This record gives sequence, structure tokens and C-alpha cells, in this order.
Amino acid sequence: METMGRHVIAELWNCNVEKLNDMDFIERTFVNAALEAGAEVREAAFHKFAPHGVSGVVIISESHLTIHSFPEHGYASIDVYTCGDRIDPNVASDYIARSLDAGTTQAVEVPRGMGPVNVEQAQREPALSTVK
Repeated sequence: METMGRHVIAELWNCNVEKLNDMDFIERTFVNAALEAGAEVREAAFHKFAPHGVSGVVIISESHLTIHSFPEHGYASIDVYTCGDRIDPNVASDYIARSLDAGTTQAVEVPRGMGPVNVEQAQREPALSTVK
């Protein structure tokens, strides 16, 4: 059975704190990541929290990209979900990690629409990597 989609869940550590707190930069990065992966961008919505942090989503024809940043910890959690097999969500996830200057990235890719989720089987190798 083919998957209905691919979902990359990534933990980005030791990121550039200023970038994590810059809503406009994050929005541009996420739109560009979607385009880099070959997705069709439909809409974007981002919110800047006080005193720090950004949450947002880019809706793509193929599904979505999301973020919640924690500048005070140099950390961001991101999701990239793409329906079908035309778009590789890892391309967008890796683009985001590089753009945020993540020192350490941990990511898993979960096939969607295939029954019970098994995150252990979905783990990308290596589990922890430095993205530069």
C-alpha cells in the first residue's frame, strides 16, 4: 500500500536566537522551504509572541509546514507534511534547519495513511546530525 503522505517531525537545537525570534525571517524561510521542495504555496499565517517566540504555518496544496520557536532555548519544533509522493518533505525540513543555523537536528519521517504510527521504524539515520 502506498502512503497518503509523508510527515517529517524535526527538533532543531542550537539555532540562531535572533532568527528564531524574527517572524518575518521565519515566514520567508518557510515559504522558501516549501518552494525549494517543489510545493505550491497557498497561504501563510505567523504570530510573534511577547517577549519571544514565533508560531506559524504555511499551507501548501500538498498539506503544510509548521513551526514553534523557543529563542530562549535556541530551539524550534517543526513539522513538514506532504500528501502523495511528488514532494519530499525532507528537502523543506533540511532547508529550514540550515536557514536557522541549527547546530543539531533530530528528525523522523512518518508515513501517513498506512495504519498505526511506528515512530521507531520511521527514525531517520543518523538520529542526531549536525546540519550546516
